[in-house]
Amino acid sequence: MAKSRAALPPKDYESALAELEAIVAEMESGQLPLEASLTAYKRGAELLQHCRQQLADAEQQVKILENGALLPFEAAQPFKTEDTDD
Repeated sequence: MAKSRAALPPKDYESALAELEAIVAEMESGQLPLEASLTAYKRGAELLQHCRQQLADAEQQVKILENGALLPFEAAQPFKTEDTDD
């Protein structure tokens, strides 16, 4: 794992998630020395926090768009097409 990569904030959610998955795979391989494992763990924790914040922000935006009245998935009305007789 490159040290310069650890200093950079993630570009977006998808790149943070991809980097986090790479770190997990690297750590699970068991090939990292102790110091590199600690550095990878720290970066992984930072990326996880970033991803959680991005998801919380997205959820907040959805709540605002829906005026705070999020419906359960089952309660959502299906799209009607012209082919249905309803």
